[in-house]
Amino acid sequence: MPEPKVDTEAPESGFREHDGPTPHFEVGLRSTVAAKLRNPLLGMSEADVLADVDRWVEARGLEEHREAFHKGGLIARVQHRQEAFEEISMLSQGEKQILRDEIVHKWRHPFMLYFLCILCAGSAIVQGMDQSAVNGAQQFYFEEFEIENEWLQGLLNGAPYLCSALIGCWTNSPLNKAFGRRGTIFISCFVSFAASIWMSVAHTWWNLLLARFFLGFAVGAKSSTTPVYSAESTPKTIRGALTMQWQMWTAFGIMLGFVVSVAFQNIQIPTWAEYANWRWMLASTAIPPFFVMIQVYLCPESPRWYMEKGRFDRAFESMRSLRFSEIQAARDMYYAAKLLEVEESQRSQRRGIFYEFFRIRRNRRAAQSSFFVMFMQQFCGVNVIAYYSSAIFEAANFPRSQALLVSLGTGAVNFLFAIPAIYTIDTFGRRNLLLTTFPLMSLCLFFTGFSFWIPEGPAQLACVATGIYLFMVVYSPGEGPVPFTYSAEAFPLYIRDTGMSFATATCWLFNFVISLTWPALQKAFKEQGAFSWYAAWNLFGFVYAYFLLPETKAKLDAVFDVGNRMHAKYYADKLPWYFKKNILRQDVPPFPELYQTEQEEEGFYHKTETGSGSEGAK
Repeated sequence: MPEPKVDTEAPESGFREHDGPTPHFEVGLRSTVAAKLRNPLLGMSEADVLADVDRWVEARGLEEHREAFHKGGLIARVQHRQEAFEEISMLSQGEKQILRDEIVHKWRHPFMLYFLCILCAGSAIVQGMDQSAVNGAQQFYFEEFEIENEWLQGLLNGAPYLCSALIGCWTNSPLNKAFGRRGTIFISCFVSFAASIWMSVAHTWWNLLLARFFLGFAVGAKSSTTPVYSAESTPKTIRGALTMQWQMWTAFGIMLGFVVSVAFQNIQIPTWAEYANWRWMLASTAIPPFFVMIQVYLCPESPRWYMEKGRFDRAFESMRSLRFSEIQAARDMYYAAKLLEVEESQRSQRRGIFYEFFRIRRNRRAAQSSFFVMFMQQFCGVNVIAYYSSAIFEAANFPRSQALLVSLGTGAVNFLFAIPAIYTIDTFGRRNLLLTTFPLMSLCLFFTGFSFWIPEGPAQLACVATGIYLFMVVYSPGEGPVPFTYSAEAFPLYIRDTGMSFATATCWLFNFVISLTWPALQKAFKEQGAFSWYAAWNLFGFVYAYFLLPETKAKLDAVFDVGNRMHAKYYADKLPWYFKKNILRQDVPPFPELYQTEQEEEGFYHKTETGSGSEGAK
């Protein structure tokens, strides 16, 4: 086998098209750097690892933990192959049993790890409540401040997301560098807490607008930092599921926002305030961030953040509190440290972040795909329901109290149907979830909009509520969890912070557009036209995802090296195969794969480690 090609700044695709009636695509040789980013110990023997560990612990002042890192390094070397640790003679039977239990009982972990997960869930709940409490409150503060202009209504509701897109998201990197993951979460929750109090005592519409704009400083940094904090602190066996729960607990927070709207709709305390109810709705959103602020410094800081600061003793102490044994902590810390070394070497070879995003095809395709999923999370129409469902139900002739109650049902459905996504996103795949749910969301929105043509009465009420509820059922396991998960894994390590800032800024920018334009859209085109507008965007999303969106579940880093034209051509050529197999139910041979899976890559790793059968392993 020829030696692997070295990565270049503008790598050529590893796929070749062959002549014939059905085009074939096959994976070429992957770059050394891409392989190292997936397994930084690639090609090292046991002796190499032990020698490297000796140098590493001496340089980091961890000599007293040398034995633990010897064992952890050997485990890290083979951790991509399940149960390969059984062959390591240095491990005792008790230590091997700990590693077996990690596989068999993957949800059995120390209390501190789950305490940290509770913190991340609380941060997501803060995010959700900040988004949806305005749904019920707006009906009352529009009346108190006599706001009838639809553009001003949209600006009041969307102000936090404008601030987040323009400023908040881009504070993520400097805040993390200066204050760490915990500090960034604390600052974000303090801003949420203060903004909630400010909004509840606002005496004019412009004061309320300023308070809501101030809230946006918290939204971007919190949504970028919390999933990263969770991912850096949790073991890989449950990392994906726990990162996924950001969206699930955000949905729970959205439901709580609807709960407080129902709970406080008739509250008139103090009696001198004619519209005290909306003030209590917004003030209640200060409770979750208050508890997160109390909890955050009881959790350990991210071990990776400590390592980036050169505080390796504190990093190991933090990692030990999150794992059952020293060897698990040493394994994960050493492996992360080697990834950081590869990342740092990449930073030194690159020309600047803007060059990276726009001139390197692999990164440009990742940014393009992240932009698409984040854009569609908004333009699928979900936040029209999150922010305006009470007004929509009132337009369908629900009494206000019933409109608030039915809106609560949409939040409950959103939360309950987000739970299955923890399992489906890693089994069904990101791209397949979107391809399944985009057309269904479109149908639900067409149904909801056309239901407004039904004459006023119980039939109209039932159809509008059914359409919206079904939309939330379909959205929750698809466009709900996919965007943040997809974006978090799309970018290479050395630009991941900036990539996530870009992705979240995209999300909140179009969130603002939705919030701003819905009242005007509804007034100009009525509910039928407004819902059809977003239904059409879902059809666009289906077409784009089919032809241009790569799958990232169990795929190689190289999926983004496939250009748009080649990706679209492959799936255009595959359409007849789908028709024969799924429509005509014919027995057709398997269609050639566009790119390899991680399992195929693992075989390459194993050959490289053992030195068998290839010159490239030497």
